[in-house]
Amino acid sequence: MVQKKLSAAGPGPEPKKRRRVGFSPADTGVEANECIKIYLVSSKEEVGSPEVPSVTPVDLNDFFDGDGKIYGYHGLKINVWINSISLHSYADITYQSTTNGVKGITDLKSALQNIFAETIVDSKDEFLKTFSTEKDFIRNMVSNGEVVHSGMIDGSSINALVAPSDLQVLRLEIDSPNAGLLYSRLVPLVLLFVDGTNPIDVTDPDWHLYLLIQKKEHKEEPLYQIVGFTAIYKFYRYPDRLRMRLSQILVLPTFQGKGFGSYLVEVVNKVAIAENVYDLTVEEPSEKFQHIRTCIDINRLRAFDPIKPDIDSAVETLTKGKLSKKAQIPRFTPPLNAIEKVRETLKINKKQFLKCWEILIYLALDPIDKYMEEYSSVITNHVRADILGKDIEAPKKQVLDVPTPYAAEASFVVFKSLNGEEGDSKDTVQVDENKPEQEQQLKQLVEERIREIQLVAEKVSKLRI
Repeated sequence: MVQKKLSAAGPGPEPKKRRRVGFSPADTGVEANECIKIYLVSSKEEVGSPEVPSVTPVDLNDFFDGDGKIYGYHGLKINVWINSISLHSYADITYQSTTNGVKGITDLKSALQNIFAETIVDSKDEFLKTFSTEKDFIRNMVSNGEVVHSGMIDGSSINALVAPSDLQVLRLEIDSPNAGLLYSRLVPLVLLFVDGTNPIDVTDPDWHLYLLIQKKEHKEEPLYQIVGFTAIYKFYRYPDRLRMRLSQILVLPTFQGKGFGSYLVEVVNKVAIAENVYDLTVEEPSEKFQHIRTCIDINRLRAFDPIKPDIDSAVETLTKGKLSKKAQIPRFTPPLNAIEKVRETLKINKKQFLKCWEILIYLALDPIDKYMEEYSSVITNHVRADILGKDIEAPKKQVLDVPTPYAAEASFVVFKSLNGEEGDSKDTVQVDENKPEQEQQLKQLVEERIREIQLVAEKVSKLRI
């Protein structure tokens, strides 16, 4: 083994010490949902009170660019207070330190203004003053509004949080005095609490606001507070009718779960009937709202005598037995004259009535367990038709190759088979390799539809007890 020899020379100069470079931890940011809390308050005493719970917005991350995170802050907390009387807001922002990393420092003021616009004030003192200086804001804004309903509605149930006698629904045309200003202050609530919606066009005179107002006794004059509102669009239907489309609806979080959403929808239904519009539609309803809407419409339809013979007829056909064993299952849709009677009298559009029809049949089956297999076959038939976008009982189209002296790939015959029967030739039927997967998806959709039907049935059955 060869060993390295040490030099006989004296020790050399000491090596230079290397400077250690420290790297600060990467700024991974914090999600807006984690550091921002929203509070709705109706008095200055509630601001900062631990007894006031925060309310949950749809998704605050959507208001921050890119990945929905806030960068450059350590220990960031943002408490936003919204005055439910004047609709002003104030953001209390605290943090331990800032770091200007790769992502920079998020401009919080700009981000919050994108949500709250001119409603946000700079200081807490200014915000607290709005409870006195702006206490009459709602009353002044709706002073020219048309009262379309006051007090209770027959059959509706409202929690005792608000006395029915204190409730009013007022209608404002969007181009009327003050309506645009009022809606501009409602926009932050729309952005925060209505999922997937955009502000309406306040320059379009066909928009109408329906405001559910609570009048609270307050010294000399009552204090007006918004419980909820809906935006309705009226549009023309040839040749001489108008249709109503419910575009936005919001009950303030502090009033949710008390029956006020149903109350507001029932008022709109009454207006549609009183003004004899063609029908009432809803623009992209959420699952929660669709459930509420359907429960209301089911109760209206169960009290509508003209369609009861049609329901009885459908139930009689279904209970005769073993639909699930038949090659073709009847569609069990309401007759056209029933669809027209419901639309003309109750203003329920065809699409909504078809959904309700399935539930009406379910409610009429007694006992439901005995006929559940047949009923499931009917729902499967409906779901499959919805997926295909056509009636599955329609004659089937088939393509057959035919002998020809021309190009083979350009020569074929298309024909409709009678009674929806498929052809016998295996060469003419294209087998979908994904069929098992599609059948599984269909089964899941059917189960979801039946569960939705059962939830509505349970709700309306409890209301009738």
